[in-house]
Amino acid sequence: MAKKPLIGLNADFRSARRDSPAFSFLCSGYYDALSQMGAVPVVIPPLRDEDDIQQVLDALDGVVMIGGYDLDPRRDGYMLHASVRPLEERREDFDRTLIALVADRRLPFFGIGVGMQLLNVSQGGTLFLHIPEDLPKALPHLDTMDRSHRHALEVEPGSLMERVYGDGEIRVNSMHHMAIDDLAPGFIATARCPDGVVEAIESTMEEWFAFGTQFHPECDSASALDMRVFEEYVLGITGQVSEMRMVA
Repeated sequence: MAKKPLIGLNADFRSARRDSPAFSFLCSGYYDALSQMGAVPVVIPPLRDEDDIQQVLDALDGVVMIGGYDLDPRRDGYMLHASVRPLEERREDFDRTLIALVADRRLPFFGIGVGMQLLNVSQGGTLFLHIPEDLPKALPHLDTMDRSHRHALEVEPGSLMERVYGDGEIRVNSMHHMAIDDLAPGFIATARCPDGVVEAIESTMEEWFAFGTQFHPECDSASALDMRVFEEYVLGITGQVSEMRMVA
């Protein structure tokens, strides 16, 4: 029986508090989705040593970067907006190191939420820090009273997103106030909200299977069709692994 691909998942992190020690955590939807689609998820804690991270990556066939709070814009030369809730410093340190190493290796990558935003920023793109101010005519993309808030999605023909959703009306969950502004070189927007806000990006580089979604296909608020995003990711990796074995 063919081996299933090993997919790394970064973990979220919370610093020690008076009532509890520091700990890592991960929503089960991420690893359940990968397992359901025929992969073996491997949780990677926020390691500090780059050599240790490299050793972990040696064993993996791909990496999924999870969602979470916001990237700290000061790390990219911008002012801190009042609406920004930065990731824990240890997690952001790790995530930025991880995406740099993954990009160097051209390891198959799927970024979700802030994971997609970091993919874009790490490769030379930029972000809107607060949609209501930067894009005042945009639809609501965050409803603090409704975690199941959804909006329509328009997909680019010929893209991975089109393979997932096909024709017809599409609606996805939405829980973000930051968004992609300038796209990184080597990437295109393959799904947008009708207001123009980027909701998915894909690499145009033949040597790198990488993409991201601003929406969260792993969440309880996702549809059964959204799970096809994970299926396309695993199928893409399985195809690459098979080709490498044939060449070897």
